[in-house]
Amino acid sequence: MIENFTRCILLNSYKAFCLFSCLILSSCILTTTDILRDAIKNIVKEDAQVVNLMGPGIDPHIYQTTQKDVQQLRRAHIIFYNGLDLEDKMTDLLQRMSKERKAYAVSEALNKTELLYGPIGVDPHIWFDVRLWKQVVSFIGQKLQEARPVSAAYYQNNTLAYIEALKQLHQSVTTQIQSIRAKQRVLIIAHDAFGCLSKAYNIEVVGLQGVSTIPESGLKNIKNIVELVIERNIKAVFFETSVSDKSMQAVVEGCAHYGHKVVVGGCLYSDALGASDTIEGTYCGMVRSNATTIVNALK
Repeated sequence: MIENFTRCILLNSYKAFCLFSCLILSSCILTTTDILRDAIKNIVKEDAQVVNLMGPGIDPHIYQTTQKDVQQLRRAHIIFYNGLDLEDKMTDLLQRMSKERKAYAVSEALNKTELLYGPIGVDPHIWFDVRLWKQVVSFIGQKLQEARPVSAAYYQNNTLAYIEALKQLHQSVTTQIQSIRAKQRVLIIAHDAFGCLSKAYNIEVVGLQGVSTIPESGLKNIKNIVELVIERNIKAVFFETSVSDKSMQAVVEGCAHYGHKVVVGGCLYSDALGASDTIEGTYCGMVRSNATTIVNALK
Protein backbone atom coordinates (compact mmCIF):
# COMPACT_ATOMS: atom_id res chain seq x y z
CA MET A 1 0.00 0.00 0.00
CA ILE A 2 2.82 2.39 0.90
CA GLU A 3 4.54 1.55 -2.39
CA ASN A 4 1.37 2.29 -4.34
CA PHE A 5 0.86 5.49 -2.39
CA THR A 6 4.43 6.59 -3.14
CA ARG A 7 3.99 5.71 -6.81
CA CYS A 8 0.80 7.72 -6.91
CA ILE A 9 2.50 10.76 -5.40
CA LEU A 10 5.37 10.53 -7.89
CA LEU A 11 2.94 10.17 -10.79
CA ASN A 12 0.91 13.16 -9.65
CA SER A 13 4.09 15.17 -9.12
CA TYR A 14 5.22 14.31 -12.64
CA LYS A 15 1.84 15.33 -14.07
CA ALA A 16 1.98 18.57 -12.11
CA PHE A 17 5.48 19.23 -13.40
CA CYS A 18 4.38 18.61 -16.99
CA LEU A 19 1.38 20.87 -16.52
CA PHE A 20 3.59 23.55 -14.97
CA SER A 21 6.05 23.24 -17.86
CA CYS A 22 3.23 23.61 -20.37
CA LEU A 23 1.88 26.64 -18.57
CA ILE A 24 5.32 28.21 -18.52
CA LEU A 25 5.79 27.52 -22.24
CA SER A 26 2.30 28.69 -23.15
CA SER A 27 2.96 32.17 -21.84
CA CYS A 28 6.65 32.62 -22.59
CA ILE A 29 6.86 33.46 -26.31
CA LEU A 30 6.11 37.12 -26.98
CA THR A 31 6.22 39.05 -30.26
CA THR A 32 5.84 42.73 -30.97
CA THR A 33 4.13 42.43 -34.38
CA ASP A 34 1.60 40.07 -35.90
CA ILE A 35 4.00 39.43 -38.79
CA LEU A 36 6.43 37.89 -36.29
CA ARG A 37 3.63 36.06 -34.51
CA ASP A 38 2.63 34.37 -37.75
CA ALA A 39 6.20 33.20 -38.40
CA ILE A 40 6.44 31.69 -34.93
CA LYS A 41 3.02 30.02 -35.12
CA ASN A 42 4.15 28.27 -38.29
CA ILE A 43 7.03 26.82 -36.27
CA VAL A 44 5.48 25.97 -32.90
CA LYS A 45 1.95 25.21 -34.18
CA GLU A 46 -0.11 24.24 -31.09
CA ASP A 47 2.95 23.40 -29.02
CA ALA A 48 3.00 26.87 -27.48
CA GLN A 49 0.86 29.96 -27.12
CA VAL A 50 2.28 33.11 -28.67
CA VAL A 51 1.44 36.46 -27.08
CA ASN A 52 1.48 39.40 -29.50
CA LEU A 53 1.47 43.11 -28.64
CA MET A 54 0.43 44.80 -31.90
CA GLY A 55 -2.54 43.43 -33.79
CA PRO A 56 -3.95 44.00 -37.29
CA GLY A 57 -3.76 47.55 -38.62
CA ILE A 58 -1.40 48.78 -35.89
CA ASP A 59 1.44 51.08 -36.94
CA PRO A 60 4.58 49.96 -35.03
CA HIS A 61 6.39 53.22 -35.78
CA ILE A 62 4.09 55.19 -33.47
CA TYR A 63 2.87 52.45 -31.14
CA GLN A 64 2.86 53.53 -27.48
CA THR A 65 3.65 50.82 -24.93
CA THR A 66 0.94 50.25 -22.35
CA GLN A 67 1.35 49.10 -18.76
CA LYS A 68 -0.16 45.75 -19.78
CA ASP A 69 2.53 45.43 -22.48
CA VAL A 70 5.27 46.01 -19.92
CA GLN A 71 3.79 43.32 -17.66
CA GLN A 72 3.61 40.85 -20.55
CA LEU A 73 7.18 41.63 -21.54
CA ARG A 74 8.37 41.01 -18.00
CA ARG A 75 6.53 37.68 -17.82
CA ALA A 76 7.87 36.51 -21.16
CA HIS A 77 10.53 33.84 -21.26
CA ILE A 78 11.58 34.66 -24.80
CA ILE A 79 10.86 37.80 -26.85
CA PHE A 80 11.12 38.38 -30.60
CA TYR A 81 11.02 41.86 -32.10
CA ASN A 82 11.88 43.25 -35.52
CA GLY A 83 14.58 45.76 -34.60
CA LEU A 84 16.08 48.40 -36.93
CA ASP A 85 13.94 50.93 -35.02
CA LEU A 86 10.66 49.58 -36.43
CA GLU A 87 9.27 49.56 -32.87
CA ASP A 88 10.53 53.12 -32.54
CA LYS A 89 9.04 54.09 -29.17
CA MET A 90 9.73 50.66 -27.66
CA THR A 91 13.40 50.43 -28.65
CA ASP A 92 14.89 51.42 -25.27
CA LEU A 93 12.54 49.12 -23.35
CA LEU A 94 13.28 46.15 -25.62
CA GLN A 95 17.02 46.69 -25.36
CA ARG A 96 16.74 46.79 -21.54
CA MET A 97 14.67 43.61 -21.63
CA SER A 98 17.39 41.86 -23.62
CA LYS A 99 19.70 42.22 -20.61
CA GLU A 100 17.21 40.44 -18.33
CA ARG A 101 15.91 37.62 -20.56
CA LYS A 102 16.15 36.13 -24.04
CA ALA A 103 15.07 38.94 -26.36
CA TYR A 104 16.04 38.84 -30.02
CA ALA A 105 15.86 41.42 -32.78
CA VAL A 106 15.14 39.14 -35.76
CA SER A 107 16.93 41.57 -38.07
CA GLU A 108 20.13 40.24 -36.45
CA ALA A 109 19.70 37.25 -38.76
CA LEU A 110 20.70 39.38 -41.74
CA ASN A 111 24.12 40.46 -42.89
CA LYS A 112 24.52 44.24 -42.93
CA THR A 113 25.25 44.11 -46.65
CA GLU A 114 21.77 42.68 -47.22
CA LEU A 115 20.00 45.59 -45.55
CA LEU A 116 18.64 48.57 -47.43
CA TYR A 117 20.08 51.94 -46.43
CA GLY A 118 18.40 55.28 -47.07
CA PRO A 119 18.95 58.95 -46.26
CA ILE A 120 17.70 58.58 -42.66
CA GLY A 121 18.79 55.06 -41.80
CA VAL A 122 18.10 51.40 -42.43
CA ASP A 123 14.78 50.23 -43.88
CA PRO A 124 13.21 48.00 -41.20
CA HIS A 125 10.55 46.51 -43.52
CA ILE A 126 12.65 43.43 -44.24
CA TRP A 127 9.64 41.10 -44.63
CA PHE A 128 8.83 42.54 -48.08
CA ASP A 129 11.80 40.66 -49.51
CA VAL A 130 10.67 37.06 -49.01
CA ARG A 131 14.26 35.86 -49.42
CA LEU A 132 15.29 37.91 -46.39
CA TRP A 133 12.27 36.71 -44.45
CA LYS A 134 13.36 33.10 -45.05
CA GLN A 135 16.57 33.90 -43.19
CA VAL A 136 14.58 35.47 -40.37
CA VAL A 137 12.38 32.38 -40.10
CA SER A 138 15.46 30.15 -39.96
CA PHE A 139 16.91 32.37 -37.21
CA ILE A 140 13.70 32.23 -35.18
CA GLY A 141 13.48 28.47 -35.61
CA GLN A 142 17.02 28.03 -34.28
CA LYS A 143 16.38 30.20 -31.21
CA LEU A 144 13.17 28.30 -30.41
CA GLN A 145 14.97 24.97 -30.75
CA GLU A 146 17.62 26.18 -28.31
CA ALA A 147 14.97 27.42 -25.88
CA ARG A 148 13.01 24.14 -25.91
CA PRO A 149 15.26 21.16 -26.78
CA VAL A 150 12.46 18.65 -26.15
CA SER A 151 10.61 20.09 -29.17
CA ALA A 152 13.70 20.86 -31.27
CA ALA A 153 13.11 18.19 -33.91
CA TYR A 154 9.45 19.20 -34.28
CA TYR A 155 10.37 22.87 -34.59
CA GLN A 156 13.11 22.11 -37.11
CA ASN A 157 10.74 20.13 -39.36
CA ASN A 158 8.12 22.88 -39.23
CA THR A 159 10.75 25.53 -39.96
CA LEU A 160 12.00 23.68 -43.03
CA ALA A 161 8.44 23.14 -44.30
CA TYR A 162 7.63 26.82 -43.88
CA ILE A 163 10.84 27.90 -45.62
CA GLU A 164 9.86 25.72 -48.58
CA ALA A 165 6.50 27.53 -48.72
CA LEU A 166 8.35 30.86 -48.66
CA LYS A 167 10.53 29.78 -51.61
CA GLN A 168 7.38 29.16 -53.64
CA LEU A 169 5.93 32.49 -52.48
CA HIS A 170 9.03 34.36 -53.68
CA GLN A 171 8.81 32.75 -57.11
CA SER A 172 5.11 33.58 -57.38
CA VAL A 173 5.57 37.25 -56.45
CA THR A 174 8.48 37.58 -58.88
CA THR A 175 6.35 36.27 -61.75
CA GLN A 176 3.42 38.52 -60.85
CA ILE A 177 5.37 41.77 -60.53
CA GLN A 178 7.37 41.15 -63.70
CA SER A 179 4.11 40.81 -65.64
CA ILE A 180 3.68 44.61 -65.33
CA ARG A 181 5.28 46.62 -68.15
CA ALA A 182 8.48 48.26 -66.90
CA LYS A 183 7.20 51.77 -67.66
CA GLN A 184 4.09 51.24 -65.53
CA ARG A 185 5.90 49.39 -62.74
CA VAL A 186 5.74 52.31 -60.29
CA LEU A 187 4.27 52.05 -56.79
CA ILE A 188 3.09 55.37 -55.32
CA ILE A 189 2.47 54.94 -51.61
CA ALA A 190 2.08 56.92 -48.37
CA HIS A 191 5.39 55.94 -46.75
CA ASP A 192 8.42 54.16 -48.13
CA ALA A 193 7.74 50.79 -46.50
CA PHE A 194 8.26 48.94 -49.77
CA GLY A 195 11.95 49.56 -50.43
CA CYS A 196 12.81 45.89 -49.89
CA LEU A 197 9.99 44.95 -52.26
CA SER A 198 11.42 47.37 -54.81
CA LYS A 199 14.92 45.91 -54.58
CA ALA A 200 13.80 42.26 -54.59
CA TYR A 201 11.19 42.43 -57.36
CA ASN A 202 12.40 45.29 -59.57
CA ILE A 203 9.53 47.71 -59.04
CA GLU A 204 10.04 51.44 -58.50
CA VAL A 205 8.59 52.71 -55.23
CA VAL A 206 7.89 56.36 -54.43
CA GLY A 207 6.70 57.26 -50.92
CA LEU A 208 5.38 60.54 -49.60
CA GLN A 209 7.25 59.88 -46.37
CA GLY A 210 10.40 58.01 -45.53
CA VAL A 211 10.64 54.55 -43.98
CA SER A 212 8.94 55.81 -40.80
CA THR A 213 5.43 57.22 -40.54
CA ILE A 214 6.40 59.66 -37.80
CA PRO A 215 7.27 62.68 -40.03
CA GLU A 216 4.24 64.40 -41.53
CA SER A 217 3.93 64.62 -45.32
CA GLY A 218 4.39 68.27 -46.33
CA LEU A 219 2.65 70.12 -49.13
CA LYS A 220 5.91 70.15 -51.09
CA ASN A 221 6.08 66.33 -51.05
CA ILE A 222 2.47 66.07 -52.22
CA LYS A 223 3.14 68.57 -55.02
CA ASN A 224 6.19 66.59 -56.16
CA ILE A 225 4.22 63.34 -56.24
CA VAL A 226 1.38 64.97 -58.20
CA GLU A 227 3.86 66.22 -60.79
CA LEU A 228 5.46 62.77 -61.03
CA VAL A 229 2.13 61.00 -61.50
CA ILE A 230 1.08 63.40 -64.27
CA GLU A 231 4.46 63.43 -66.03
CA ARG A 232 4.69 59.64 -66.18
CA ASN A 233 0.97 59.06 -66.71
CA ILE A 234 0.78 56.70 -63.73
CA LYS A 235 -2.61 54.97 -63.53
CA ALA A 236 -2.96 54.32 -59.81
CA VAL A 237 -1.77 55.20 -56.32
CA PHE A 238 -2.19 53.09 -53.20
CA PHE A 239 -3.41 53.46 -49.63
CA GLU A 240 -2.03 51.50 -46.67
CA THR A 241 -3.98 49.66 -43.99
CA SER A 242 -1.89 50.95 -41.10
CA VAL A 243 -1.36 54.53 -42.30
CA SER A 244 -3.82 57.41 -42.68
CA ASP A 245 -5.00 57.86 -46.28
CA LYS A 246 -5.24 61.65 -45.90
CA SER A 247 -1.99 62.48 -47.73
CA MET A 248 -2.61 60.05 -50.59
CA GLN A 249 -6.13 61.39 -51.02
CA ALA A 250 -4.52 64.82 -51.41
CA VAL A 251 -2.44 63.41 -54.27
CA VAL A 252 -5.56 62.10 -56.03
CA GLU A 253 -7.27 65.48 -55.62
CA GLY A 254 -4.14 67.32 -56.76
CA CYS A 255 -3.99 65.27 -59.95
CA ALA A 256 -7.70 65.90 -60.59
CA HIS A 257 -7.06 69.64 -60.20
CA TYR A 258 -4.70 69.46 -63.21
CA GLY A 259 -7.10 67.32 -65.22
CA HIS A 260 -5.28 64.03 -64.69
CA LYS A 261 -7.39 61.14 -63.43
CA VAL A 262 -5.58 58.73 -61.15
CA VAL A 263 -7.42 55.98 -59.32
CA VAL A 264 -6.80 54.41 -55.93
CA GLY A 265 -5.39 51.03 -56.89
CA GLY A 266 -6.26 49.50 -53.56
CA CYS A 267 -5.15 49.29 -49.96
CA LEU A 268 -1.84 47.55 -49.28
CA TYR A 269 -0.72 45.88 -46.08
CA SER A 270 2.53 47.47 -44.96
CA ASP A 271 3.39 47.33 -41.25
CA ALA A 272 0.76 44.82 -40.12
CA LEU A 273 -1.25 41.85 -41.34
CA GLY A 274 -4.97 41.72 -41.98
CA ALA A 275 -7.60 40.48 -39.55
CA SER A 276 -6.78 37.12 -38.00
CA ASP A 277 -9.77 35.37 -39.62
CA THR A 278 -8.77 36.35 -43.16
CA ILE A 279 -6.25 35.09 -45.69
CA GLU A 280 -4.41 38.40 -45.31
CA GLY A 281 -4.06 37.61 -41.62
CA THR A 282 -1.10 35.38 -42.50
CA TYR A 283 2.25 36.53 -43.86
CA CYS A 284 1.96 34.50 -47.07
CA GLY A 285 -1.61 35.67 -47.59
CA MET A 286 -0.65 39.29 -47.02
CA VAL A 287 2.24 39.16 -49.50
CA ARG A 288 0.09 37.49 -52.14
CA SER A 289 -2.73 39.98 -51.58
CA ASN A 290 -0.37 42.94 -52.01
CA ALA A 291 1.13 41.51 -55.21
CA THR A 292 -2.32 40.85 -56.69
CA THR A 293 -3.55 44.34 -55.78
CA ILE A 294 -0.49 45.98 -57.35
CA VAL A 295 -0.67 43.93 -60.54
CA ASN A 296 -4.42 44.44 -61.01
CA ALA A 297 -4.05 48.21 -60.70
CA LEU A 298 -0.90 48.76 -62.78
CA LYS A 299 -0.94 46.08 -65.45
